Amino acid sequence: MMNRKIGMWSSAVNAVAVISFAISMLFGFAFGSYFSSMLIAFSFVVMMCGYAYFAEKEAKVSGYASMAFAAVYAAIILLVYFTQLTTVRLNDLTQQAAALLDFQQCGLLFNYDLLGYAVMALATFFAGLTIKPQSKPDKWLKYLLMIHGVFFISCLIVPMLGLFKAGSSPWIGVAVLEFWCLYFCPISILSFLHFLKCH
Repeated sequence: MMNRKIGMWSSAVNAVAVISFAISMLFGFAFGSYFSSMLIAFSFVVMMCGYAYFAEKEAKVSGYASMAFAAVYAAIILLVYFTQLTTVRLNDLTQQAAALLDFQQCGLLFNYDLLGYAVMALATFFAGLTIKPQSKPDKWLKYLLMIHGVFFISCLIVPMLGLFKAGSSPWIGVAVLEFWCLYFCPISILSFLHFLKCH
């Protein structure tokens, strides 16, 4: 069944992209982390479409909401990281332009990035509502997806508080992102197993 296979393989690609992102962050390979983030976004949208497709009739609205929020997340994230890989990397920016566009300087696009992940959290929350657990892995998947929705609050509020500034200790951001990878990778793997059983 094509829809099941698409759900499975988008989940597999998502898992590989999350692992690649984690490794790139550990080694300070900015190009790798930005490119991996784009792959996470592409595969995440397809993965959420899978949840919408396989949702039972009474959970269809949740499935559609997860799909819509995933599309918004991807649009923001692709804008942020495509800008890093093109405009920021390939041009000599003025100090003012760099303050806005360079992700490393915690400016405009850094804040958009956090907004994107806030919307991603909403997408996972609604995806979790589509699952009727029939097994222990599905129970874990449902809880992980819905608890991930809590990140919506922090990702939305943190930019408004101005907690991250240019020159902040980079290890804090790396530690937070590595924690996110450790949390999200099981979601991707369990999603693969979930779609494997769908018909």
